[in-house]
Amino acid sequence: MQAYVKVDSKKAPDVSIKVIKGHFVTPNSHVNYYFDLTTMKSRLSEASNVARALAQDYLATTVVDSIVCMEGTEVIGAFLAAELTRAGLITVNQHKTIYIISPEYDASGQMIFRDNMQMMIRGKHVLILTAIASTGATLTRAMDSVHYYGGEVAGISAIFSAASRVAGQEIHALFTPQDVPDYRAYESHDCNLCKKGVRVDALCNGFGYSEVN
Repeated sequence: MQAYVKVDSKKAPDVSIKVIKGHFVTPNSHVNYYFDLTTMKSRLSEASNVARALAQDYLATTVVDSIVCMEGTEVIGAFLAAELTRAGLITVNQHKTIYIISPEYDASGQMIFRDNMQMMIRGKHVLILTAIASTGATLTRAMDSVHYYGGEVAGISAIFSAASRVAGQEIHALFTPQDVPDYRAYESHDCNLCKKGVRVDALCNGFGYSEVN
């Protein structure tokens, strides 16, 4: 694969993302860029900077009781909760704090929450945090799951999102296709890269990538 390049966020000068151009297969699509968020998710300074930038969309405007962290964003989610709490964001749960939780997935890819976790969703204002949103399909399932368990979606945040809205809900993203103008996402059965015979470089999901030899 090609070497990565760094792209700076227009919304947050101290946040940058590593991108690699190629042909990548995700669970929902084929894309021509892989976004490497490894250090962003796990390095304290980077995760803190990302959370601080994401928090600006909710300060003093949105009630948040729980943050559902998808695709390994738990560290960012913890910093985000700290930022929102430090700013005095109103919460309605009895402990006056914010829950940070991660979902499980069933065989069909649907998000599920065990009985002991459901109290963090039911009756709560839930912020959905994800890493990459290429088609919005995963976010739609996440919203459906939150509603199923009795929660209200208070907001959606992503590091990168190809879409600005999903199911009528705005997606607050630090990076958009404007930051990577030639970014493309294709349905797996109608991929221009496949039609041109471009080999697949790697299989990708929220945990990372595996190169195809």
